[in-house]
Amino acid sequence: MFAPRDPDEYLLDTERRVIRVRRHWACLVWDLFEAVGLLVGIVMVSYLLPEGAWLPQNILWYGGLFVLMRFTYQILDWYVERIVVTDKRFVIVEGIFTTSVQMMPITKVTDLTYRRTVPGRMLGYGTMVVESAGQIQALNRIEYLPNPEQVFDAISALVFGEKKVQQDRFSMLKARRAAVGRTRAKLGK
Repeated sequence: MFAPRDPDEYLLDTERRVIRVRRHWACLVWDLFEAVGLLVGIVMVSYLLPEGAWLPQNILWYGGLFVLMRFTYQILDWYVERIVVTDKRFVIVEGIFTTSVQMMPITKVTDLTYRRTVPGRMLGYGTMVVESAGQIQALNRIEYLPNPEQVFDAISALVFGEKKVQQDRFSMLKARRAAVGRTRAKLGK
């Protein structure tokens, strides 16, 4: 009941899944530093308080419990979020209590770039920027994408590769028709 749906349940029967990933674990690094820093601060302040101050001690320890619960929620939220690319669309499914499904058709993509910072190269993640025809989509910027080269190549093949094959096929048909027309013209003379 409370378990989030599998992202594949949002796909159509006619769609072929190409990529299914979750964001790189590096997106949790800042949250981890924040939680550890707050907990260390709580412990230090707790030891500085006099022994008879049980109310501030309790408030501090409940604050520490809140920090741990918040960090656990952030990990669960990261774990539940999925990025799925099919042969027809991009889908991002996120949310523990309230599920959000963001979608953009592959046909709307006009430009695709990815960026990798130095930490991203060291840890294996990047940021993908998906641009569409004159409008900002919900999937404009996908940060902390693992293995961005492979994802970029797969999406590029989906978005731009088939168009190239279709153009080549059209030009081959056009050339064949022209050649057949020349041959018929020579036979007709």
